[in-house]
Amino acid sequence: MSQSLLKVTDLKKAYGAIQAVGGVSFEVQPGEIFGVIGPNGSGKTTLFNSMLGQITPDTGRIELNGEDVTQCGPLELNRKGVGRTFQTLQVFGKMTVRDNLIVAAQEHKGTMFGRMFAPGDSGLGGKADALIKRFRIEHVADKKAGELSYGQQKLVDIAMAFMSEPDLVLLDEPCAGVNPSLVGGISTLLKDLNRNPASGKKSSFVVIEHNMDFVMDLCHRIMVMVEGKVMAIGTPAEIRGNKQVLDAYLGA
Repeated sequence: MSQSLLKVTDLKKAYGAIQAVGGVSFEVQPGEIFGVIGPNGSGKTTLFNSMLGQITPDTGRIELNGEDVTQCGPLELNRKGVGRTFQTLQVFGKMTVRDNLIVAAQEHKGTMFGRMFAPGDSGLGGKADALIKRFRIEHVADKKAGELSYGQQKLVDIAMAFMSEPDLVLLDEPCAGVNPSLVGGISTLLKDLNRNPASGKKSSFVVIEHNMDFVMDLCHRIMVMVEGKVMAIGTPAEIRGNKQVLDAYLGA
């Protein structure tokens, strides 16, 4: 078997007497879409923030392509090939859609000195235009992001995560607040990006989402968390057929 892209081993994080994450272990393979589900308070967000370097776990280990990145901060992880979206939108409302994408990738263009003497778009305009076309938002490319609908801003937010050609993209509730008519389109888009990456380099995704239909349709495997621990990991069919999961979370 090939080396795991992401390997999390016995990760723990407590806040006082509350064990938010209590010894979570899992692996994500290259090219895999891996879902994380669980009720509110199950530890999903703490797990995500640990993987993104926003908080430091108490114990455990996080490896990216075999390298220990447990102590790495968000910027260092981004430069090592980790992209992300947030529950709340992170677009720059007063900038155009195109400029949002360009800014999202500028940290990957080397030194500040080099960027100062780069073209006005830091040489990233072509890549931004290709993603804008891929996301079917050409008609709003020159509009300010703050003028777009919430669903369109979500698409911009997701596109920004792909500008750095990441190995791993962490998607935090990509469907939250999105009109149900757009949910299927986001699923189709993510599947296409997974199968046919724009850069030719296949990305893996880790997705937190409360929309069960979306997760079951999109993900290759799913991890169920309850009270900070892993209850089950399996294919969508295995999770749907797991009585313990049904009783604890999905509802029989």
